[in-house]
Amino acid sequence: MSTEPETREDTEPGTPGAEAAQAAKADRTGSGDAPDPEQTPDSGGGDTGAKQTAETEGSDAGAEQTAATEGTGARAGQSAEEESVGAGDGQSAGAEGGDAGGDAADGGQVSEAEAELRAQQIERERIEQRKAEKKGPIRSGTKLSGKAADLLAAVRAVESGEKSVAPVFEEPRPAPRRSAPEPERRPQPVPPEPVATQAVPAPEAVQAVRRVLGEGGAPEVLAPQVAAALGEGADAQLRADPWQLLRIPGVRPEQADGFARALLGAECGPDDERRGRAVTGWLLEQAALAGHTALEMPALLAALAQRGVPEPDGAVQGAIAEGEALVFQDALEEAGAPARAADEDDTLEDEERPVRVLVGLERYALAEESLADGLARLVNSTPKQDGSAADWERAAAAAQGSTAELIRAVAGQGLVLHTGGEASLAEPAALLDAARSFGLRAWAATHGPIGRTRFAALLGRAGGPAGEAADASRQPGARGSSDSVTRSAGDAPDRPTTADGPMGAAPPVATVSGLLAGREGPGRDADGVLDLDLLVVLDAPQLDVETAALLTESMPDGARLVLSGDPAVLWSVGPGRVFADLLAARICPQVASRRPDPGPLGELVSGVGVGELNQVEAPGKEIVIVPVRDAGEAVHRTVQLVVDSVPRAIGVPAAETQVITPGHGGAVGTRVLNAALKERLNPGPGRFGGFDPGDRIVYSPVPGRALPGRVVTADAEGLHLSCEGENVVVPKERVEQAVRHGWALTAHQAVGSRWPAVVVVLPGDAAQALSRPWVYTAFGRADRHLSVVHGVEQALPRAVAEVPAKPRTTRLPVLLAPQISGD
Repeated sequence: MSTEPETREDTEPGTPGAEAAQAAKADRTGSGDAPDPEQTPDSGGGDTGAKQTAETEGSDAGAEQTAATEGTGARAGQSAEEESVGAGDGQSAGAEGGDAGGDAADGGQVSEAEAELRAQQIERERIEQRKAEKKGPIRSGTKLSGKAADLLAAVRAVESGEKSVAPVFEEPRPAPRRSAPEPERRPQPVPPEPVATQAVPAPEAVQAVRRVLGEGGAPEVLAPQVAAALGEGADAQLRADPWQLLRIPGVRPEQADGFARALLGAECGPDDERRGRAVTGWLLEQAALAGHTALEMPALLAALAQRGVPEPDGAVQGAIAEGEALVFQDALEEAGAPARAADEDDTLEDEERPVRVLVGLERYALAEESLADGLARLVNSTPKQDGSAADWERAAAAAQGSTAELIRAVAGQGLVLHTGGEASLAEPAALLDAARSFGLRAWAATHGPIGRTRFAALLGRAGGPAGEAADASRQPGARGSSDSVTRSAGDAPDRPTTADGPMGAAPPVATVSGLLAGREGPGRDADGVLDLDLLVVLDAPQLDVETAALLTESMPDGARLVLSGDPAVLWSVGPGRVFADLLAARICPQVASRRPDPGPLGELVSGVGVGELNQVEAPGKEIVIVPVRDAGEAVHRTVQLVVDSVPRAIGVPAAETQVITPGHGGAVGTRVLNAALKERLNPGPGRFGGFDPGDRIVYSPVPGRALPGRVVTADAEGLHLSCEGENVVVPKERVEQAVRHGWALTAHQAVGSRWPAVVVVLPGDAAQALSRPWVYTAFGRADRHLSVVHGVEQALPRAVAEVPAKPRTTRLPVLLAPQISGD
């Protein structure tokens, strides 16, 4: 199997590769339009995209800053869109007005008078917008300057997800990048109640904290966050220990040091034990943001030394003594040594065994231990005899291949792992249908609402014998099966009647967050556990330790839990690697699906999963490569693909096409692309925090969760959204933090969802952010068509072949080790 990239300059169907970009640099003279998947363009165009790169990047950056500061993101992408569209067919990059440039891109000629009228119209709209902004409430903190303004900007950037946290525990990069890498958001479990319902500190407490912040030169608008984080007597705590400011997300040690110097004066020094404890806690939080549940002691000590703590050992011991961190000594087996039996532990107490000393925050340590206990309970308990052994065997005998293996494994085990790609979803669907057919209260839970809709459409399609119809519809090359999955649950055929009533009336599928919060699913019984007999959790790699612990704790005794997912996708945003640790521990049955994802897309993604960027024949134009030379051209090509080429040649409308790019920042990040796409697909003044009715958005009720949707309207209550049929109202004060435009997403935001068409954007400055799991996840979101806007040259095949997932330090394998010997 070849890993050579696509070498053709044109855009005939093929595999994304680096030589296409090199050929574009050497040979092409520029093409005005994005390559049409239906027709290969010639090379003789008057493309001005390369000439306007600097101007586009500069205007994009400036516009984005304005959007972030003033909340008027609707206008942020005008410059990018006007320039990139205006260059479409050789028109001057300096053409006045976005509308005039758009007409030029369509090949029409406009008179000077018409162009002037349109430019005047745009200017009037801008004047009206500025008037509307002046009438609106004044955003707090806008008059700050210097260090206070920098601190406030850092806090808001982290809160809104616009800025990723410092990669404290990542390997150093060979060169800095302008665009942000794939962001790693603050990990939190899915709470049983919305974040907005958290207790609000008393006004007098906030006012007291505001005075202390003012004395130290910190932004006073941070007072509510500080008061909520520190609790009762927050002002006294902050005055006694100014480094407590590090507990606010987005604040860095150097900023807290400046605040402490202003309050303490000569008493402030790098050897202050309060600083050592605070920096220790901050480093552990940064480690959690990078996916670790704990840190090895040598790594923590080295990080403390880099942060200017003169006595790292003392700082760690102080944090442990104050209860701000926990220390663990996990015994390790020597490489090649046979595992010791449980009865040998007492006789070998005096024998030296290698240990690993770890330090972690209490919340993640307790969650990981609770998760291990819950998994042990499921593994060691005997499932309820729901359905006779004959029923289970008949269902297994009627199924085929790995579907039968899955049904037999679930029949006799409390915990089962199931792995596979998109096609393998038919297997847990057949399992769920079979279990409900003989009376089990069986439910499935997905990572997001799009996955919930897709899986609901699969239920009931197993026909008579479980799995037969699903098997037939998912044979390699049967692309109709993928199309059918995208239909809504209401379009599915009549489903069988079970003990719970017609399955078609209410598909037994929920999201994990909705299930735990009680908004979806079967609810809880009198004992507080989920009222079910079988739970199939899809997208299992997205479970962090806290969410997984909540799930296992919620499982009733005797119930069965199936964790199903694709181990090659990106891991969870929150700390831990639960699914990977369980697969490595081998404490329960594992069923690997033997259903390959069909068609050229399935072949391409399967190759990426094993580290090969194969050349794939795509006779139906399932894969199209669009070489680009710079950031400005990448934005222009992306917009053109979404708005024109894919709808015309592939038949997928822009509303069903998703753009995926490595990060939020940079010249081709989500913010720039969303601004450009909004200007073409839903232009408007953005009167409510930069949003207009009809805008495509992604809503994050808590960090790490992304719900795609659309803006319906806005009123005094807030921004009204429709997220996969669910009506959501976001209060005005939370819009800036929780809602962003969603025509373009990051791969982490897109995981767990699929769309008929996907445009993956790989700008040149994204090379350092690429890895095999990122490419696998991004390419795997496409159901029918994948376009790759390719500007990273050899970095793409190199990332697929050589850059695996970054390791995470977790304790779950050690905590599960006794289960291995117990088996």
